Amino acid sequence: MRPIVQISLDLTDIEEAISTAEMALRAGVDWLEAGTPLLLAEGLHAVKRLREKFPEVPIVADLKTMDGGYLETEMMAKAGATHVVVMAKAHDETIKMVVKACEDFGIKVMGDNMACRDMVVGAKRLESLGCHYIVHHIGYDERRGIAAMGKRMPSPLDQLKEVVDSVGIPVQAVGGLSIEQAIKCPELGAPIVVLGAPLTIDADSFKTASGDLETSLRLICNKIHGLENN
Repeated sequence: MRPIVQISLDLTDIEEAISTAEMALRAGVDWLEAGTPLLLAEGLHAVKRLREKFPEVPIVADLKTMDGGYLETEMMAKAGATHVVVMAKAHDETIKMVVKACEDFGIKVMGDNMACRDMVVGAKRLESLGCHYIVHHIGYDERRGIAAMGKRMPSPLDQLKEVVDSVGIPVQAVGGLSIEQAIKCPELGAPIVVLGAPLTIDADSFKTASGDLETSLRLICNKIHGLENN
């Protein structure tokens, strides 16, 4: 799979999300993600607005579905999402219902192993239930909480190789990566690179990061896309 750059729009205002998405696409980003904060603030209308504005761009709806899998997936598919996210901690039947809805509406499932006691087992289970992608994810609160105790902040890179080696579907690594770490992900077997907090979004205020973000994103995208030619 060629390297893909996805920006996580973890914002709470749809107009800011659209403006950030426009800038990101100019810089070379491939996929847009309607992040969980945006979905909480704006609901499926955020996905509708993104689809209206960007009719040809893949849109990931980061629902973090735990129940009601078919309905949630149907709603987001009809709003224009091309991918939805279900949690490994959900019941088997919920994951199966998300997969069924994706089959019915022609979109894809991303299975998120956040908070699994065994991240590798969680990823393998998601694949076995029909997910098309794995989101190998160390959560925001987990990272912050462990760091606050004076311990080393965990990283999705800690077990990325084991997760990649355990499944036969594409993997993305999510959770506090630096620019250098994000760029390295395709070389580690995770071809879908997610640019979110803290790279593009201020994780404390859920606002677009300050500075010349477009130039930084263009450099990152050029580097990542260049890997497919190596």
